[in-house]
Formats: sequence, C-alpha cells, structure tokens
Amino acid sequence: MSAQPSNPNVPPDHVTIEIDGVEMFAPKGSMIIHAADKAGIPIPRFCYHDKLSIAANCRMCLVDVEKMGKPAPACATPVMDGMKVSTRSDKALGAQRNVMEFLLINHPLDCPVCDQGGECELQDLSMGYGRSVSRFVERKRVVPDEDIGPLVATEMTRCIHCTRCVRVTGEIAGTYELGGMYRGDRLAIGTWDGKPLMTELSGNVIDVCPVGALTNKPFQFRARAWEMLARESLGYHDALGSNLFLHVRRGEVMRTVPRDNDDVNECWLSDRDRFSHLGLYAEDRAVLPEIRENGQWREASWEEALGRAADILRANGGDQLGMLVHPATSNEEGELLARLATALGTGNLDHRIGQLDLTDSAVAEPFQMPVADIEKADAIVLVGTNLRHELPLVNARVRKAWCNGAKVHVVNPVDFDQTFDLAGKHIVAPSRIAETLGGSALREALQGKSRAVVIVGALAENGPHAAAIREAARAFATATGAALCRIPQGANAVGLSRLGVLPTGRDARGMLAEARGAYVLYGIEPGLDFVDTAAAMQALGGAQVVAFSHFACESTRAVADVILPIGLLPEIEGTLVNLDGREQSTVAGGRLPREAREGWKVLRALAGMLQADGFGFTDLAGLREGMAVRDVTPVAGTPVPAGEGMEVAASEAIYRVDAVVRRSQALQSHPLNQPPRAVVNPADAESAGLAPGGTGRFSTASGTATLPVELNPRVAPGTVWIETGHAATAPLRAGRLQVGRA
Repeated sequence: MSAQPSNPNVPPDHVTIEIDGVEMFAPKGSMIIHAADKAGIPIPRFCYHDKLSIAANCRMCLVDVEKMGKPAPACATPVMDGMKVSTRSDKALGAQRNVMEFLLINHPLDCPVCDQGGECELQDLSMGYGRSVSRFVERKRVVPDEDIGPLVATEMTRCIHCTRCVRVTGEIAGTYELGGMYRGDRLAIGTWDGKPLMTELSGNVIDVCPVGALTNKPFQFRARAWEMLARESLGYHDALGSNLFLHVRRGEVMRTVPRDNDDVNECWLSDRDRFSHLGLYAEDRAVLPEIRENGQWREASWEEALGRAADILRANGGDQLGMLVHPATSNEEGELLARLATALGTGNLDHRIGQLDLTDSAVAEPFQMPVADIEKADAIVLVGTNLRHELPLVNARVRKAWCNGAKVHVVNPVDFDQTFDLAGKHIVAPSRIAETLGGSALREALQGKSRAVVIVGALAENGPHAAAIREAARAFATATGAALCRIPQGANAVGLSRLGVLPTGRDARGMLAEARGAYVLYGIEPGLDFVDTAAAMQALGGAQVVAFSHFACESTRAVADVILPIGLLPEIEGTLVNLDGREQSTVAGGRLPREAREGWKVLRALAGMLQADGFGFTDLAGLREGMAVRDVTPVAGTPVPAGEGMEVAASEAIYRVDAVVRRSQALQSHPLNQPPRAVVNPADAESAGLAPGGTGRFSTASGTATLPVELNPRVAPGTVWIETGHAATAPLRAGRLQVGRA
C-alpha cells in the first residue's frame, strides 16, 4: 500500500487539517499555529516567536481540537491528518480569556507611563480577551529591577514570563545572559550574575518583549508610538546593510527598529545599528558652511563657501588634487565624485582609506555565498576577523550553521570570544595567516564538505599582509571548493567599487605619502578614519582642503580650509550595495540640521561653479538615469615596509567604527566599548619588561603611543593587539612596533 494520503492533491510529506472550517495542507511535524498563520487565521500568543524555539509558556494560544478533552496549545501541538481545530469555539475562547485573566493578576496598571503603550501585545490582546474588571483582590507581586546596561531599561514587575528574551540571548546571540530564577509565584527573569548585558545583539530583547518589561533605555519617556512616523532606512556601519525603520517625530530620529528581510537581517538588528542614531545630534555636527581665514573659522553663505571651494579646485587640478571618500558614501554621491574627478582631470580618487596593503589592486567584491545561505553551510573558516564585532548578524548566521552541525575553524592573531564551539583553531601572528591557509591541516578538515565557506575579515583585509592573505584565501577556496566571502571594508565599498570611485593615478596611501596641493575629503573624520593617521594629517595640514563633512570636529578644523555640511544617510535619500551585491534604497528620515544639505546637491552646485560636464540633471531621478557601472582597475598600491619589531593586530573597536557611532553616548557607555589598550602575550610582555596593569611605550615609523598593557595568552606570540577608532592607538596601525616600558 502507498504511504501517501489518498487525496492526490496533498503535497508530499503534508497532511490535511481543518481550522475554523477551512481545509488546508500542512507539513508533517509542523504545529497548528504554523498552519493557522499561513492561512491568515489569527491565534493570540505571547511566548511564540517564529524565529525562536517553542516554549509553550504563556498558554495564550489554547485552541479546541476535536476529540481532545482539554484545550491544546497551538504552538506546541503537531498537526495530524484529519485534525479539526477551532480557534473561536466557546471552549477555545473561554480558555484564552482565563489565561488572560491569570496574566493580568500581577501586571501593574501603569499603561499611561509605560513606553510600550500603543504597541503592546498584552494591551492589544487584553482588549479582546480581558475582563472589564478584575476579580483579583490580593496584593500584586512586585519584582525588583536590576540595571542590565545603558541600552535596555527594565520594569520586571510587568514581565509575564514568556521567556522570549531568554531565548534571544541564548539561541540568537549565544551568550545565555538571561534566565528564570526562583520558582512558582516567585519566578523572575534576570541575569545570572547581576552584570549588564554584554551581547552585541542585546537590543533585540526589546523587540521581542510583548509587554513593557524590557524597553529602549535611551528612548525612555521621550515619545509615544502614535506621535512618530516610520521611514525605511538601512544600517550603514557595516557591509550587511541591515533593513530598518527610523521612527521620526517632527524631523528628529527618535529610535531605530528592525525591518524584516529574511535575506539580510531577518527580524534582528545589531546594537550598533539600533542606537547609532543618537550620534546624529552631537554638539560638533556640521550645520553651517564655514571658511578659514587667517587661521580663524567663520560662518559663510553657501554661495561664498562653494565659491572658495571652486577656487581651490581650479587652482589644483590634475595630479595635484587628491579625492578621498568614506566607504559608507551612497552610490549617488559616489557617482558624482567620480564625475567630478573626471572633470578635474585627476585619477587620484579612492574610498579604500582604511586599507594598508593594496599591492594586488584589491577592491570589494560581493560574497560568493549569499549571507542567508551561510546558515546552511557545513564548514566555515573565519580568517582574520572578530566576526562578532565586525558583522554581528553574520556571526549569528554562523552560529545557526553551527547549531545545525557545521564545523567552524578560525585562523586569527587573537583567540576571540565566540558564540559557538570551534572544530579547529589556529592562533598565529598576522604574517603567518597566509602560510596557515596554505597548509594541509585546514584543507584536510574541509574534505567531503559540499557547502564550505571562507570568510575573510578586517584584521586580514586592512593589515600589512593583506595581499598575501587574499591570494592564499583565494587559493584555499579554489582547492577546497569553498565559497570565498571577503568582508567589504565599508558599508558601500561594493557600490563605490562598481561606480569607479577608485584610483587610476594614486591610491589613498599614495596620495597621502606624497602630498598633493589640494584634497577633497568626503564624509571623513581625518583624525580617526585613515589607516595611517600621522601621514594623513601631515599631508592634509600642508595642503588646501575642501571638506564635505558631517561633523566639524577638531581634526577636520585642523586641516580644512572650507567645511561644507552634508547630510548623513538617515537624513537623505540614497542607495547602498551590501556584501551580497544587493542594491538597497533609503528614504529621508530625519530633518537635515540647519543649513546642511544632501551631498549630491552640494556636489551638483559645486560642479556648476566649475562648469563641469555631467551635472545637468535637476533631481535624483535624473542623476540615477545617468549612473552606470565603471570597469576601473585601480592602480597597484606601494608595498608596506617590512620593518622590525612586534607585529600589530588591529581590529575595529565595535563602537568606534565611524564618526556617528563614536558620538552615540549610549554605545560609548556600553561595557563592550573598552578604553584604548595594548594586549600582549605574557611571554612577550616578560621579554619586553612589561608588567600587567602597567604602561608600555609602542613606537612605529608613524609615531609613538603610550598605552595601558593587558596580558592575555590568547594573543599570538610576537603580536600586539589593539583596537582602532581611538586617537591613542591611531599611530600604531601602519608598521611594526618597538616595545618598551613607558
């Protein structure tokens, strides 16, 4: 006899069920709630979340199943062939109303002062399933709050024990920081150790909490849900391009929440993308055009400032001009910068400002395996990356792959904390990463794997051995059949590479090593964004500089002659290309501050004064019609001097990656934001005379830094690990170190 159902229309491995009189097919092993959701039949729930494991805690989803004596939880009851389910029968509704009554027994009546008001699942469902009066007359339970950090506010008396937050920190973040403590009527959700949440994905507990127990601390008491408009935007602090909504009130971005896209960020958001909008309103935001005269800054009209910028560019065309662009710049702005460079006759145009070794003419490339498929990989090799900090949500995909049985290997100069177990670990100095990839051990570990992926990160891409590592990674991927995924170094590095924002003359290092007469800086904070800060500040300080700036910071004022204030991505309309090669668009969310303007408008106005060709459009639609991919092979960079001394492993500090993040006070207060320090292997510290807790003197050809010393055996011998984004560590990225006691 056939094992298939008699109904020939039933798909394989499906069963026929009926919900509220509607017959449907459902996959074997799925739950009633899955079938109901697919059919659009509403079932109330609190603990169920389609991206988390099933807990069946709240019992709000009780339904009436034929031939079952008691109501059954729809989230935890598997479908069976011929099953008949009612979600609206007297038995089902009575059970749901009784559950709601129990949930409200201890819940405080503080909706008017709760930040969740207006978007609260408990509030919504209580309207349909709650009583008009409470029969409970005993004293309500009160749960003491604990401080779990600067990002998430707690009011745990409101908690209904759905455990969504527990499952997020355990299953998605992999840090297991929240859990249930005590038992019975004393059950409380909290941290095990009383410490703040340390995961880089902590803000997601705010989204999944169905009540007001966990809310956005920086946003607390600032606005109501119905006062704000949602604007579609993107994360621009890493290359993933997470989809998100900006919630805006009267032109001010009040908060950021995720926008569902299973191919990119699913329904999650990193804390960096969630809380960075606070940096938009920093005190040093560039809001007016300014000109420097006789060493003093003064405000100017747009016409005067653009006229001064045009004079500088007219006097310094061709090879005397260098154009340096931040890698998060939008496609539209990048297109116009490329046109402007052509009009001014210069090939000195580059967005790869944070990369040291470009002798192989490397540019950003899309991942060879879509990011959504990484969770289906069976073997993953992480090369030169602290993936948790570099791409938090890609790290979550790697963790999901590991949970599904994938073997994860790392080749790193530092044994970083991971959210998954490692099948292989190679902790070597940066100069030995390429050699390790060429060895037989890793290649043998990937034998028989059909869905392998190699992810190469910032520690490799931005270091002095980057070209050799890229070549070794490419050879390794070819030999093993793995997909090569080089992380683009910038939110729009792939898009800018496609549009030809690349050098045919001198690359970023070259135009700073041999100073030009004038420079255009676009969206750059010169004191922190360049790979060789000393060389950059020296070259810029001796030249004329036109700065298209978001912030009028001290380092910009130190080198610029004209500051032209431009809008940041949350304030403008634009497109970015993410690490999958996916072009994604934003709409303007926040209001531009005072006299700041969209970058493309400023570039069009400047080009008009220069009478440059290619700027005849009047709006974004006209600009986009003329955009095209430019096939530009960038000039090969100059080799990095070998030097002597200890090697540097420089990773980006998670909350110091760009000017906006560096100005978000909530992120700067987070314990993951460590102060500048030098971390060395204990054996190296002993030979250099460095003591734990002491201070060391670290010197390169670019300068000297005096830093606190931290000893850690997880750093490869012969290596000093620093985090970039700090002024104190800026001199140490571009060469080997001479180390001694301060």
